Amino acid sequence: MKTDIEIAQEAHLLPIRKVAENLGMQEDDLELYGKFKAKIAEEYIESIQDRKDGKLILVTAINPTPAGEGKTTTSIGLAQAFGKMGKNAILALREPSLGPCFGIKGGAAGGGYAQVVPMEELNLHFTGDFHAVTSANNLLAALLDNHIQQGNELGIDTRQVVWKRCMDMNDRVLRNIVVGLGAKADGTVREDHFVITVASEIMAILCLASDMRDLKERLGKIIVAYNYEGEAVTAAELGAVGAMAALLKDAMKPNLIQTLEHTPALVHGGPFANIAHGCNSIRATRTALKMADYVITEAGFGADLGAEKFFDIKCRMGGLRPDVAVLVATIRALKYNGGIPKAELADENMEALQSGIVNLEKHIENMQKYGVPIVVTLNSFITDTPAEIEYVRNFCEERNCEFALSKVWEKGGEGGIALAEKVLHTLATKQSDFHVLYEDALPLQEKIRIVAKEIYGARDVVYMPAAQTQLRKLEELGFGELPVCMAKTQYSLSDNPVLLGRPEDFVITVREAYVSAGAGFVVILTGAVMTMPGLPKKPAACQIDIRDDGVITGLF
Repeated sequence: MKTDIEIAQEAHLLPIRKVAENLGMQEDDLELYGKFKAKIAEEYIESIQDRKDGKLILVTAINPTPAGEGKTTTSIGLAQAFGKMGKNAILALREPSLGPCFGIKGGAAGGGYAQVVPMEELNLHFTGDFHAVTSANNLLAALLDNHIQQGNELGIDTRQVVWKRCMDMNDRVLRNIVVGLGAKADGTVREDHFVITVASEIMAILCLASDMRDLKERLGKIIVAYNYEGEAVTAAELGAVGAMAALLKDAMKPNLIQTLEHTPALVHGGPFANIAHGCNSIRATRTALKMADYVITEAGFGADLGAEKFFDIKCRMGGLRPDVAVLVATIRALKYNGGIPKAELADENMEALQSGIVNLEKHIENMQKYGVPIVVTLNSFITDTPAEIEYVRNFCEERNCEFALSKVWEKGGEGGIALAEKVLHTLATKQSDFHVLYEDALPLQEKIRIVAKEIYGARDVVYMPAAQTQLRKLEELGFGELPVCMAKTQYSLSDNPVLLGRPEDFVITVREAYVSAGAGFVVILTGAVMTMPGLPKKPAACQIDIRDDGVITGLF
């Protein structure tokens, strides 16, 4: 059986100019990055703003498990299926982070015969967007420490510096560090921290900004520290905005690539969903809606994280109204949620399936709370039995959800036609009544309570003393009307990663809260979730290599 990278390397790619031409674009509408990837020019984005929007299709999933779900693969296969059916469709996806690529997950370009390509370039450096975000972030950090060193005119309390450095790599030893050691000229000694680039506020800002003016306004609002009077000190006060925006100039432009079947894909931005808001950029999604009749996008991890943030943060800020949600599951993952070890998932086990399907049930209920019609799809495995598939089909249809089997990993677009037909049928017969889960005016703790109870199914929320103080101060500073961005483990509906299925009678523990004022949300840290991941015992990086002829191996 061929690996994902072998399939991608053997594929015939169209020059990206040809992919753009099929969209009615001219060469001047592109800024080429080699033969197979390009950025979309600002002038083109401006020129299509009067066009009617296409239909917006969100792909989300149950909670991830070691058994695999295939959300990105399903998104890509669905777009390819629309192409097979002669429909004008485009993908709007996130860019992969180097951290998971070299860590435990590997690449994030889809899989099998449902991939976006060039796969290696997308996973490794792509067009440099993440490096630009990292540089802008760390420029602000350097200007902050330099300001303190050069007299500290703003009266920054070095015990209340909240801006963190970042890098797009899993490196646990950088979570808590000390800077400024050495001579007096080497800076002020203080505790500092790193976050992974995809959890940084700059990444969130890039993905939520509508244009360059909005980007600069958001950058200026970033809170880097507090002064001795407890007042916020911003990036604008440090004079950092212009240089940061200059670094992000090209990163603001959506990237155009293609699938294995030449379906166009806008791949832009990549905030994590467990510790950030987990969606591609508003700019790319809005642009895609002007370019095609059907736009397929995805939100990270399970629907309790990615979809909730897509609806309550991205759609709220971007004025987006999704028309249908596709909820991805696998028989294997459902049985894993039912308590079966990974080694036994290939065996038919109706009892485990019936026990684990409650995880899917909760996600269906959650999506229905937003008023969006749902199509459930099973990402097919050869070990799935007819009895297992029929049980899931009946379960979904009893809950007013369309159901389709997806075989896109094996068959590409052809294997997604059944799913595409169900999506089209849903679009034609069911009206989306999309609405956010909570109103802006509610207090922050009430917003947290609503998400915890309605989406996670928690009995209650408890707050560490520091979190209570932080939330109170944020409301005093005027940030109470912002949405909340919940940082939580992706593996469970709860904040405890080992509680599978549909946990009951649990509490969510909030340990910290801080504002991303430029992004426009308040981050709520729950459980033991980390903003700088670590590498596993056997990192995926150890399997990656490059041959003498330049061909990359081991990337999956």
